[in-house]
Amino acid sequence: MKKYNLKLLWGLFIIFFKAGTFTFAGGLAMLPVIEKDVVEKYRMMGKEEFLEYATLAQTLPGVIALNCATFVGRRAAGTIGMLVASFGATFSAFFIMLAATIALQYIPQTGPVVGAMRCIRAASAALILSAAFSLGAHNLKTSFAIIMMLASFALVFFFDVSTPLVVLAAGIAGYVYQRIRAKKGGEAS
Repeated sequence: MKKYNLKLLWGLFIIFFKAGTFTFAGGLAMLPVIEKDVVEKYRMMGKEEFLEYATLAQTLPGVIALNCATFVGRRAAGTIGMLVASFGATFSAFFIMLAATIALQYIPQTGPVVGAMRCIRAASAALILSAAFSLGAHNLKTSFAIIMMLASFALVFFFDVSTPLVVLAAGIAGYVYQRIRAKKGGEAS
C-alpha cells in the first residue's frame, strides 16, 4: 500500500479550505492568500512555478480556485494531493452557500447588513487588484504581452467583447506571433 505524507496532505487541505472559506470575490481574490501559504509557509513550490499554475488556472474553463487547487495539489502530492486540495477548496463554499441561501430569507436587507456587505465587496476588490498586480508582474515581460494585455482590457472594458472570445483571440495572436518570431529566427541562422 502506498504511503502518503499526511502532513503535506493536511497542509494542502488547510490552504485551500482557508482560501475557500475566508476569501470573498472568487478565485482571483484567493490567489494572494494561496500563494503566501504554498510558497512561503509550506514551501511546496517556488513563486514562479506557482504563478505559472495560477495563470494556467485562469485560462481554463471552470472555477479558478478549483483549477488552482487541482494544479497545486497534483504538483505537491500527486493525484491524492489534487483530490485533497480540490475538496478543501470546495468544502466550505458548499456549506456556506447552503447556509447563506437559507439565511437570506431571514436577514434584513437594510442597515448594518448592507454596510457590512459593501465593505466586504471593497476588500474583495483590493484582493483582486493585488492578484492582478502579482500575475501582471509575472506575465507582462515583453512589449507584445503588454500590448495584448492593453488590447484585451480595451476590448472587454470599452467595447464589451465577450471574455472567452478575447481569450481565444489572444491565444491565436500569441500563436501567430511566436510562429513569425520562429520563422525570422530560422532565417537569420
